[in-house]
Amino acid sequence: MTLDWAGVTDVGRRRAHNEDSYLAESPLFVVADGMGGHSAGDVASDAVVRRMSEIASRPFATTDDVETALRVATADIAVAAADTELGVGTTATGAFLSRDGDEGDVEFTVFNVGDSRVYLFEDGRLRQVTVDHSVVQEMVDAGLLHADDAEKHPDSNVITRAVGFDVDPRPDYWRLPARPGLRLLVCSDGLTKELSAARIADLLASVEGAEPAATALVEAAVEAGGRDNVTAVVVDVRGGSTSHAD
Repeated sequence: MTLDWAGVTDVGRRRAHNEDSYLAESPLFVVADGMGGHSAGDVASDAVVRRMSEIASRPFATTDDVETALRVATADIAVAAADTELGVGTTATGAFLSRDGDEGDVEFTVFNVGDSRVYLFEDGRLRQVTVDHSVVQEMVDAGLLHADDAEKHPDSNVITRAVGFDVDPRPDYWRLPARPGLRLLVCSDGLTKELSAARIADLLASVEGAEPAATALVEAAVEAGGRDNVTAVVVDVRGGSTSHAD
């Protein structure tokens, strides 16, 4: 099994600064969407990526590795936010290669804190793996809001978990087989607020190669409105030699 991966980010059409950060370096693929505006959301997302990058030299990662990196990033964010009155935080979403023991199968472990997302595209079908930590997701789960109306709700940008704000991060996890033909998309909500699931699936189906696919997704989201920063990391599982672009 080998991987082809790439990450692309764009400030979008309405934001002055890009508060998204990403890491695309095997075994770890992460997107962090900072929040706080003038309170340095970019510093928060960068803290997550910097701490996660310390894992990237290993062939596999563990949930303990990720949780340690997130805890240290939380401390980094607290220092950066010491002179601000408003809270500073970030989402942290991604996937990493993992293995159960020396002889176990290689898998992807997906993790999420916040409302950035991981999607699985395989056999022409798109599936959202992560579940948003957001007010509107809780309303959908409770049957108080239809999923199709979530993006239009006035609280659509309010998340219920984050890295930062002097709170211990609490990621959720999912496990996926790392088999040839599988394609993962890790993205910020700047992409999913502009592109429907059908449009995302169409681009992932029609564009070959991780770098062209990530570029096409980001460009489509910016063209559709670009109301927020947009970031996409695409990971393809295939045979042959491993390649990447970032």
